[in-house]
Amino acid sequence: MNNETLVKERSCIDCAVKNCDKMDKVYPEFCLTTNMNQEVYQEAMACYEEEENHKTMVAAAEVEFEHYCQYTRVEEIMEFAKKIGAKKIGIATCVGLLKESRTLASIMRSHGFEVFGIACKAGATPKSSVGIPNECNGIGLNMCNPILQAKMLNHANTDLNVVVGLCVGHDSLFYKYSKALTTTAVTKDRVLGHNPAAALYTADSYYKKLTK
Repeated sequence: MNNETLVKERSCIDCAVKNCDKMDKVYPEFCLTTNMNQEVYQEAMACYEEEENHKTMVAAAEVEFEHYCQYTRVEEIMEFAKKIGAKKIGIATCVGLLKESRTLASIMRSHGFEVFGIACKAGATPKSSVGIPNECNGIGLNMCNPILQAKMLNHANTDLNVVVGLCVGHDSLFYKYSKALTTTAVTKDRVLGHNPAAALYTADSYYKKLTK
C-alpha cells in the first residue's frame, strides 16, 4: 500500500507550494487557506485578544525578527522569557539529561533568572504502582512522572517552563498539566543525539526504512 492510498483528506502536509507564506504562487485546490472553516478561524483569531495570548504572540514574533538565524534556541528561550516578564523558570528534565539541565540552569541564572527544576524520576515511584507492565522494568524499576513534574512546577509558581528531553508521551502529559506556558529546549532522541530531525533529513537515504 503506497502513501497515496492512505491519504483520505489532503492538508498542509501535502502541499509544496507554501503560498500562504510568500503569496507569490497559486494556492492548490485543497488549500486550507482558501477552504478555511471560517467558524474555526474566527474562534482562533479571537483567542489572540486574550492578554496572555497577545503578549506571547508579540514576544515570539519579536524574538524571531530581532534574532533571526543569530540566536541559539537557548538564547531565544531566555529572550522570550524576558519579553513576557518571566522571572522564575521551571525545568522539567529527564534524569538522563540532568547534566545538560544543570548547564542550562547555570546559563539562565547567569542572566538573572531564578530556576527551579525537577527530574522525571523524582518521587522514586515504582512503575508497578500505576499498572505499567512488569517487562518495562527491564530498563528501570521507577516510573517517569511527568504529571508530578508539572504539579511540582505549578506549586513552585514558575512563570515559564522548559522541557529537557522528556520521553515521547511523558512530554505530552507534562504539557497537559503545566499551568505555566511551556517551551522545549531538548527533544529526546536516544539514537540521534536528541536531534530527531536528522531522521527526516535522511528519510530518503540512511533512514529510508522509516517509509516502508
